[in-house]
Parts: sequence; C-alpha cells; structure tokens
Amino acid sequence: MDGVPLHVVVEGRGPVCVLSAGLAMAWFDWDAVAGLLAASGRTVVRFDRPGHGLSGPAAEPPTTAGEAHRIAGLLDVLGFTGPVTVVGHSIAAFHAEAFARLYPRRTAALVLLDGSVEEDPRTVLPAALRTGVARALGLAVTAAGLPAALGPLARRATVRASRTGGPDPAARDLVRRCYRTGRVWRGALLENSRYPDMAAELLALRGTHPLTAPATVIAGHDGPFPHGSAVGGLHGRSALRWLARQADLADVLGARFEVAEPAGHLVMLDRPDQVARAVRNAGGQLLA
Repeated sequence: MDGVPLHVVVEGRGPVCVLSAGLAMAWFDWDAVAGLLAASGRTVVRFDRPGHGLSGPAAEPPTTAGEAHRIAGLLDVLGFTGPVTVVGHSIAAFHAEAFARLYPRRTAALVLLDGSVEEDPRTVLPAALRTGVARALGLAVTAAGLPAALGPLARRATVRASRTGGPDPAARDLVRRCYRTGRVWRGALLENSRYPDMAAELLALRGTHPLTAPATVIAGHDGPFPHGSAVGGLHGRSALRWLARQADLADVLGARFEVAEPAGHLVMLDRPDQVARAVRNAGGQLLA
C-alpha cells in the first residue's frame, strides 16, 4: 500500500475487527486475542505498520490521519466495506480513534487498549529535526550490528517488563525474524520521533470530527502493592495516576471504562480473554 509492502493476516468469519498493536510490536502479539475472536465468530484483521513486524520500511514519517487512512485503505483492498470494530493498543490508540472520527460510517465500535494519553502534547525540537535524528540513529544502530546482536534479547526483556508475570510467548523464530533486522528498529525510532505530533493531531481532530461510535477504554493495572513498601510508594502512585488518566480519557470520549487486573501495559498478553470479550461487546451486541 502506498508503495510499502504491508504484512496482513486475516482469519475467521463474521463481523470484522481490526487489531493494531503499539510501538515496535508485531501481529503475533495479538495471537491469543485473535484466536478467541475468530473462534467466537469474528473476522480478525491484523497488520504490521510500515517498519514493524514483517512490513516494509516506512517511506515517510507517520501521521495520525495517515495511519487512519491506512486502515481504511487496507479494508478497501480486503473488500471489507461495512462497519468494523477498530482496536488500538498504546500509540495505535491514536490511529484507531482517528479512524473512528474520520470514517464514522465505517466504524461499528472503538476499543482503546491501555492507549497512549497526552492531555497537552508539546515539543521542544522541530519535527523535521527529530525525524532526522531518528533516521540517523536508526542507520547508526543498524550499521553497528546492534539489531542482530541484541534485538531479540531487547524484545524479550521489554515484553517481560511490560507484563504482570510470565515470559514473552512469541515464537523464537518469529522474534528473530523481526527483531534482528534494522528495519524494525528504524521503524520504531521513526514512529517514536513523531509521537508528540501525532498526539497533537488527534487533539485537533477531536475538535473537528465528533466520535459517533460506541467506545471502550481498557486500562491495565497490576494490582495493589504491600503497604509501605518501596515499590508500593513510587510505582503504586504512578499506576494510580495512569488509571486516573485512562478514566479521564474515557470521560472525554464518552466511553465505557474497564480495568484489566492484573495486567501490565501488554494487556492483550496478560488478559486476552477480557480483551476479546470487550471487543465482542463493544458495539452493544453481547455475543458469547
């Protein structure tokens, strides 16, 4: 699409839902959720954004509207013209919400999964400079051989730190295939460099394009800590602030708010059953 080879996986039959993962994640991070949805009568569409998973490298820096248009274009290519449930995790929550606002007639429901939240996004450096630095860093990291040497290890460490417990469930061969490449590192750096711009773009869309689809906000929470413990002090307060921000986001969107507990940021790995249930119920049609 748009000159970039896009890796797409479609499975199941029934109402369509689109799953989009966060920064540097891949299609296989949805395996458990996708399996549950497909088994319960859903068509599940998973794809890797440019520079992620098995998709080709990004030709241009991402934008919020651009990623929403990418979802629409992908659905066109697949022949799915009716309303879909769109699910966005982390930074992809920006893209999913933008799709729901820009394509209201094509949106059956919106689900934001521990989505990124920026109430007042600000930048210090110009976007062009940040993009240039990200590109240069990506090339340097690749030239130094760091993806091949450390990519899979970094991926597994990040996943473990982002869960309430348990290792990275992804198959080792898939992790190596994706994370040993400089393409994925460059893609993540490029997308991250435009994070504040995408956040600001979404805030602007909220002022011009109303959200008409039913929405659900799910926040991951790893539970209470022992009273008086060092972890319970700093980390506990931070976790509660994050829950409050997610609840505020739900209020802004007029969305249903759920807490997935216990769960880390990778809620789809820690609580796939709850995520699948929320997706099935998001449009108000309670399916088993």
